[in-house]
Amino acid sequence: MNSQKVMAAVQVGHKQTEVQAFNIPDIPDDAGLLKVEISGVCGSDWPDYKKDEGPRILGHEVVGYIEKVGKYAQERWGVKEGDRVALEEYLPCGHCRRCRTGEFRLCSATDKWNGGIRFGFTGTSEQPSLWGGYSQYLYLHPNSVFHKVPDHVPANQAALALPLGNGIEWTINEGGAGPGKTVLIQGPGQQGLSCVLAAKQAGADTIIVSGLTADKDRFEVAKKFGADYTIDVQKDDLVDKVSEITNGEMVDLVIDVAAGGPATVTLAMEVVKIRGTIIIGGKKHQEIPGFFSDKLMSKCITMKGVRGHSYESVERAIALIASEKYPLHEMCTHDFGLNEVDLALKTVGGEGVSGAIHVSVDPWK
Repeated sequence: MNSQKVMAAVQVGHKQTEVQAFNIPDIPDDAGLLKVEISGVCGSDWPDYKKDEGPRILGHEVVGYIEKVGKYAQERWGVKEGDRVALEEYLPCGHCRRCRTGEFRLCSATDKWNGGIRFGFTGTSEQPSLWGGYSQYLYLHPNSVFHKVPDHVPANQAALALPLGNGIEWTINEGGAGPGKTVLIQGPGQQGLSCVLAAKQAGADTIIVSGLTADKDRFEVAKKFGADYTIDVQKDDLVDKVSEITNGEMVDLVIDVAAGGPATVTLAMEVVKIRGTIIIGGKKHQEIPGFFSDKLMSKCITMKGVRGHSYESVERAIALIASEKYPLHEMCTHDFGLNEVDLALKTVGGEGVSGAIHVSVDPWK
């Protein structure tokens, strides 16, 4: 098998990709090799694609089959060759305080902003090069984190494990959504719709989704997932509509996953009720004008920044997907091959095919 070539889509520059061949790496006793079945295109891949940080294979929402596993790795991971798994992007050290307390996503060893390595980000110059999901095979580092995926789950829905895990983490674990709670989700993209599913699954009383006129089709998907109301902020005043829906009570929880400017943050402070919670899950890439911190004090608002998912939230996401309780196929709008990765990324960034929600790459297509 070592003479076989692996084909992978490599980012080679600013919004530039080319398909390249790599050798199958030697697999030591503490590592493994994954045959990639599918890899979802995360919204965060788009800003990464607009940077030129050296050749790398993007893609971190990876589902595949264990092709080869070393004897020590098999013991440590609890998997065997042929198992179908969803792979987390994190490569935590396993021994720091964050890892030992279950918060391995915050381990410095996997912090891509401070020199850490992780799947879907690390460059091909870091041997053995196969660090991303837009590839036929992916090298399984000794610190890899897995989740078993049932065989009956369609591949493109299995690729929702991480975004839906984010939704569960942010909406339930961090936001406290549940019975008696009213939730507003700003931004009906893949993360926003995942938060709708999480809020519905948690039993929230009322779920409201806000977005733009261009989000009309996504609003329809949100309703199928359990949203009670949708608000087009280009047609209606968000504060007035939320007040009308809640009889002036406003909302217990705001989850801001909007990808636009920072105005959603200040709006969240207006629509959340006294002692309410605001979760910031969408990067704004700029400072927030008109941010008045006294409003946090006067309303006793809890505001949290969030990123990533816990192990448990991904397990719950896979169980939810496998339950077939929701029409998740509505989110799975586009599939691309390796030679179309550039188009897949541009589609997520709004520069490719229209109507996308969750996009995936099939390296064997």
